[in-house]
Amino acid sequence: QVQLVESGGGLVQPGGSLRLSCAASGSIFSINVMGWYRQAPGKQRELVASIISGGTTTYAASVKGRFTISGDNAKNTVALQMNNLNPEDTAVYYCNAHYIEEVVGRILKRYNHLEVWGQGTLVTVSS
Repeated sequence: QVQLVESGGGLVQPGGSLRLSCAASGSIFSINVMGWYRQAPGKQRELVASIISGGTTTYAASVKGRFTISGDNAKNTVALQMNNLNPEDTAVYYCNAHYIEEVVGRILKRYNHLEVWGQGTLVTVSS
């Protein structure tokens, strides 16, 4: 069973910064993509940023230039540095990973492509 553990949420004033971290543990053969999503009250969950194993990153237009995603393939971790935060960034932030699980059978190996979510961490931007 693979788990994602997030940390780093909290209360920050407008214009401030926070850093979110996420660590994956469990039966992981490899991770293809890790990312951060967020869900504000009354809104749908949306992609904030993602990073593939080769290092290519993607950002939502609303956070480009303010947020930076980084990953460590060896440690199966991902971080999100959030700068110049504003009240519209207030949401529960979820870590997400698309990974491969290797299942070794008596004769053959099988590779399952799976997805896992973290429990979420609350970020509140308010004065």
